[in-house]
Amino acid sequence: AEEQALTFFGWSDQHVQVDGNGNHLIPAIEAMHALPGKPYPEAIGGTVDKPAFVFGLGDISEWPSRAAQETYEQLITKRLKFPSYDIAGNHDTGGLSPSDTVTNWLIQRHGGLRYTFEKGGVLFIALFSEYDESLNNPAQPISKEALSYLRETLANVPKGKPVIVATHLCFDAITNRDEFVDAFGDTNILCVLGGHYHKANVREYRGIHFVQLPSPAPNSPNEVTVFRITPDRLVAIPFDYAKNEWATDKDKM
Repeated sequence: AEEQALTFFGWSDQHVQVDGNGNHLIPAIEAMHALPGKPYPEAIGGTVDKPAFVFGLGDISEWPSRAAQETYEQLITKRLKFPSYDIAGNHDTGGLSPSDTVTNWLIQRHGGLRYTFEKGGVLFIALFSEYDESLNNPAQPISKEALSYLRETLANVPKGKPVIVATHLCFDAITNRDEFVDAFGDTNILCVLGGHYHKANVREYRGIHFVQLPSPAPNSPNEVTVFRITPDRLVAIPFDYAKNEWATDKDKM
């Protein structure tokens, strides 16, 4: 089972500042570098493998300035030692002062704002969802465009193939949860990943686990989430790099 394990790390809401200050990301990145080889809690067993990749779920920038984009790019391509995949969040589109700096960069990196990739036999769907600033509300629906992409993508997935769906909005922020879950059909969804609210937690809804990833931004918990998928088990557990210890709160794992 250890040989068949897929390990990856997750974080969200990096919020590199408009002037390009991203120093608050460095402790999280160095913590990820130190995690391989660390023993998991006894109830999980084993040790952390080298991750296949790191998944970032949006709000890379406080506002999508060129300086913010360039800092993040330098950090994840020069400093971070693992491959990185990212999704745009609401801050990355510029809100009421739109800018396509970060979104164009993501399109160049990944071929689109919505895209898929496969690791360890698992299909990952990076699902960008348009955000309506005029609602003046952090809780939003998954957009019609995102739902259409999701349905079309899943229609071509072989029956039983494991799938993880990732989007910026977390469970508590999604206002059309049933429509979202309905789009899964009978696909083998291992879990749904989200960010947006800066804290790690796990919710279960209609048999689906929604795993919310933590943020390294100031005044947020100093955590990254470690995922391990084996043929019979999925583990998602945050590691607190300020305290150098695994999370113990059951709502987070």
